Amino acid sequence: MIDPDTRADWVADAEADIAEEAEEMPLSMRLSIADTLTLGNATCGFMAVYFTTTGILIPHLTGSDEVGMARHSAATAVILMLCAAVFDLFDGLVARKLRSSPMGAELDNLSDLISFGLAPAYFVLVYGMVADDAHQRVSAVAAIVVLLAVVLRLARFSCVTMKDGMFQGMPSPFGALTVVSIVLLGLPFIPTLLAIIGTAWLMVSRVEYPKPRGVLAVAMLSWIVGAMGLLAAWAFDAPGGQLLLQTGCALQVVLGAVIPLFATARRVNTFRDNRRESREARAAQLP
Repeated sequence: MIDPDTRADWVADAEADIAEEAEEMPLSMRLSIADTLTLGNATCGFMAVYFTTTGILIPHLTGSDEVGMARHSAATAVILMLCAAVFDLFDGLVARKLRSSPMGAELDNLSDLISFGLAPAYFVLVYGMVADDAHQRVSAVAAIVVLLAVVLRLARFSCVTMKDGMFQGMPSPFGALTVVSIVLLGLPFIPTLLAIIGTAWLMVSRVEYPKPRGVLAVAMLSWIVGAMGLLAAWAFDAPGGQLLLQTGCALQVVLGAVIPLFATARRVNTFRDNRRESREARAAQLP
């Protein structure tokens, strides 16, 4: 029989030890709310790979004719990538408003690599295996190009300091959504391949893209929610769902192509203005 006072002392000592261990836990091991959102990003990316495998690749390899399941799984995979983009959007906002742990930046890069590197690259690879006019080996090369582009982009993001409010190169979430939009458009293989490689090049380019803050963040979130609705309509074969999906994918691709044009035009205009001001300054110094 254990004395009640002794039991109480044991419980108090155990609680004290737990509290002491919590206090001694290094800051690098404590997850913040922003880190939890980042882990949600990684989970969505992994599940996108899962649905791409079980709902598209495996039925194709086993000779299944259930097109509806493949369509539903493809939509689910892309919706999960969109959810990952939402998590990626909010973890940055939460980190700025509250706080992030010392490993927050590393977690963000690793999660982005899964959701916006591995998942879309795997989507391209499976497309090359199941599409009638695709070439599997060439599609595998395109998938590797997409994956390496995201790896290089994330590595550069960690090393290069950009001016506030701008990204260098197409952001990886935007690039991933553009890649899957190109695939879902159902264009012939060669144009699809060229568009995918062009998107990968934009991700490692020096083209400046604005960061989604304020009104731009709200617009991006609205666009993601709308894209989810289009994918759901397409998955459940709603009237006009195919047309709506193709329209949404086309808009995504056009947006991905237009932003670099505007950024390039802005840089050219800035260069011309600086050159004109320099000439005027030199002319003013002449006697």
